[in-house]
Amino acid sequence: MQLTRFLTLALILVACSPAWLRAQSYAAADIQYGAKLFGEQCTVCHGGSGDAVAGVDLRANRFKRSTSDGDLRGVITAGVEGTGMPPFKFEAPELTAIIAYLRNMRTFDQKNTLIGDAARGRALFDGKGQCATCHRVNGRGPRVAPDLSDIGALRTPDAILRAMVDPEAEIRHANRSIRAVTRDGKVITGRRMNEDTYTVQLIDEQERLVSLVKSNLREYGLVRRTGMPSYRDKLTTAEVADVLAYLLSLKGL
Repeated sequence: MQLTRFLTLALILVACSPAWLRAQSYAAADIQYGAKLFGEQCTVCHGGSGDAVAGVDLRANRFKRSTSDGDLRGVITAGVEGTGMPPFKFEAPELTAIIAYLRNMRTFDQKNTLIGDAARGRALFDGKGQCATCHRVNGRGPRVAPDLSDIGALRTPDAILRAMVDPEAEIRHANRSIRAVTRDGKVITGRRMNEDTYTVQLIDEQERLVSLVKSNLREYGLVRRTGMPSYRDKLTTAEVADVLAYLLSLKGL
């Protein structure tokens, strides 16, 4: 009987909760990055607890003009005319992170360190992690893997973290390598740069730009596995957090 009452109460609470809470989940790495950005950009007016502006309690998710995450995005990017709320020019992943933090301010635990120190992360990127042996950053490095110069402006912290620890599951279709076999049996493998109905251009494993006419190929298709290693066991948890911080700092030249 008590179990039935508990389940009934739980269903009522879910049904009565805001739609955004029922429909949306937020990644821990995004929440933590949002906390960092909030501390840098928002506490001057809203305070550390989010209740320094009259009629607004961010920690309790009580806003004057917002209900959904879309509403919050609009207020943050456009500001509120006639008030002290200015427009902010956040990159899309930053905006995602700030909203994730606002939705989780009440339960956020600062002790969980998923995003570390960018300076240490850069040293790991160039050294122990050997990331610079494949990836190019700000004009430095090879082209055999995707250029990461603006990765922090393109991908959320959670997406970058998942790519680091489980690259096979996270690799995007556009980043998969191509394997082509010419009519005379020559095998060419590389990263696709451009493709149309009749041709494909790629960077091969020797960093040469190769253009192929599809009608001249015996075989052509995606390489199902990625050359990106998992850093789950190659780096410590703290080191992964540092590399993540460095990658998030890369916003392009």
